[in-house]
Amino acid sequence: MPFIPVGAPIHRRRLSRLETALAARRNVLELIPALSYRQPIVSGEMLMRWHMLADPAGMKRVMLDNLSNYPKSEIMRRMLRPAIGDSLFNADGAEWKWQRRAVVPVFTHRNVLALAPAMTRTAARACDRLRACGGRAEMVTEMLTATFDVICDVALSGREHFDAQTFGAAITDYFRTAGRASLLDFLGFPDWFPRPGELLAGRSVRTMHEMVAAAIEARRRQTDAPADDLLAHMLQAQDPETGQRMSPRDLVFNMQFFIVAGHETTALALAWSLYLLANAPGEQHKARDQARGVLQGRAAGPDDLAALPFIRQILEEAMRLYPPVGLLARTVVAEDQLCGRTMRPGDILFLPIWALHRHELLWEGSQEFRPDRFAHDSGEVRDKYQYLPFGAGPRVCVGADFAMMQAQIILATIVQHFRFAPSLPDPRPVMMMTVRPEPGVFVEVTPV
Repeated sequence: MPFIPVGAPIHRRRLSRLETALAARRNVLELIPALSYRQPIVSGEMLMRWHMLADPAGMKRVMLDNLSNYPKSEIMRRMLRPAIGDSLFNADGAEWKWQRRAVVPVFTHRNVLALAPAMTRTAARACDRLRACGGRAEMVTEMLTATFDVICDVALSGREHFDAQTFGAAITDYFRTAGRASLLDFLGFPDWFPRPGELLAGRSVRTMHEMVAAAIEARRRQTDAPADDLLAHMLQAQDPETGQRMSPRDLVFNMQFFIVAGHETTALALAWSLYLLANAPGEQHKARDQARGVLQGRAAGPDDLAALPFIRQILEEAMRLYPPVGLLARTVVAEDQLCGRTMRPGDILFLPIWALHRHELLWEGSQEFRPDRFAHDSGEVRDKYQYLPFGAGPRVCVGADFAMMQAQIILATIVQHFRFAPSLPDPRPVMMMTVRPEPGVFVEVTPV
């Protein structure tokens, strides 16, 4: 029988305002009602009208056809602003367009391939750490360590200004404070009223920003030829229409965003994949056989990936069940129609990617771990806007190819060398900016 992995609590009755606020503070995924897993759209009212959309055609309209009508909600912006300001992820309109143009060259296929040797070395080091773990490991920590080196190479051509443990602890602290929905948002407090999470996150924000700023300042003082990395492109970026360049503050915010997003989401996809494989021995055996047959004990490289389709299927299924970001929020600007329902100016539109990926009308065995559903010959017909781990439309994640290559190289390399079995405590999916397993993914690790 297919393994049915852990999900989020689902409420089947209307929550009060206080219950909603407490649920959002505890785990944003708990806000998604049961109907959202079976219907294209669900609506309600609490301080303002809200809608929860889990429909591919509706997603296409919001993310592509009428994108400008659905900017990010102020609640989401406020949660992110202390750390990343109005950088690429938080910006809209012209401000977003020119920042996007600045970073796209870094993630071309040619540049991503050039980074592959660093990914291969990282995968080999991850195996060394697992051999020394004593038979039990927590995979979120292990995978965050693995992916941090690579994103530092992409962004800064090295990590001499970063302490991975300190930086990682600051990220987690930020997610647990400013990254949680505030009770004040649900009680109608005005936007200018300070939220406790923002105040509590001050130290972690300073820690992250000081490390990033030190790396930028070191690059400015550099006299030899600069590396062709993300920071170099950011320093040279200029809006062709206005001549605008990034201020020092803009540089810190954008580099901060890419360093965090560039390793956090990949690490989580890997950790969730290993949780799933630990609980599905048959799928794990299939993955190991394929990896060992192709790699013969060596670390994977980009030229191996075409011969490792099942590794990619596992990652895709892991990101279906545990998308990096489980819920997005938009504000409606002008009247529009979605799924036959009228969107009015000022309405809040939630995009529950978590529910879309587990929707009973869109996925057969929607709660089951079935990596074969992503096989090229599976016969399943899937709408492009039904599966959105990296978003879609003009704002699709610019680093998606980079993330997938890194994840495939690391997963293929380690799965050939180790057998994984579940260990207590079991993880719970909790969304704090990203969908993290709490308190972690603990597994028994046996060298093969």
